[in-house]
Amino acid sequence: MSVLKVVAISGSLRAKSYNHAALRAAAELAPDDLEIRIVDYAAVPLYNQDDQAKGFPGSVEALRAEIAGADGLLIASPEYNFSVSGVLKNAIDWLSRTNPQPFKGKPTAILSATMGPIGGARSQYDLRKIIGGIEANVLTKPEVFIGACHTKFNEQGQLTDEATRKIIGEQMLAFRNWIRQLGPRS
Repeated sequence: MSVLKVVAISGSLRAKSYNHAALRAAAELAPDDLEIRIVDYAAVPLYNQDDQAKGFPGSVEALRAEIAGADGLLIASPEYNFSVSGVLKNAIDWLSRTNPQPFKGKPTAILSATMGPIGGARSQYDLRKIIGGIEANVLTKPEVFIGACHTKFNEQGQLTDEATRKIIGEQMLAFRNWIRQLGPRS
């Protein structure tokens, strides 16, 4: 079978983000026929409808093209104040206004890493609601919540916790199967 291309974005722009590290772990643990590429979107400006009226910024168009051209989307995000990070929500707000918007029908998987005990569950549920509302096809299970993440990654940002490695590997296998089940988008 052909290799499926997945674009991955992190809800944190921090250089040593645990969510970015979790995306790297997902890429490492993914089946051979699931290629995950992490995309940087730090150049996306704050959403302003006045700016949109002048045309979409190149950074927004580039991110839209990346997601639209992929077979699937993987999002890893921290929990900020019991919800989705501002940078991730901002990018989603921009992208949801493009035409065609890239989330519609897009197979999507979510995971989260936080230093708190519940691993970003509240933010994930908000994120599911947000992107479900713009018609992303979100994988429901297995869910991956990496709580106390600072104890599960080493200084180099490598995931060392075997239970977490196992569940991420299971999610990536389910995600591959989900993408194939949904089939090519028209």
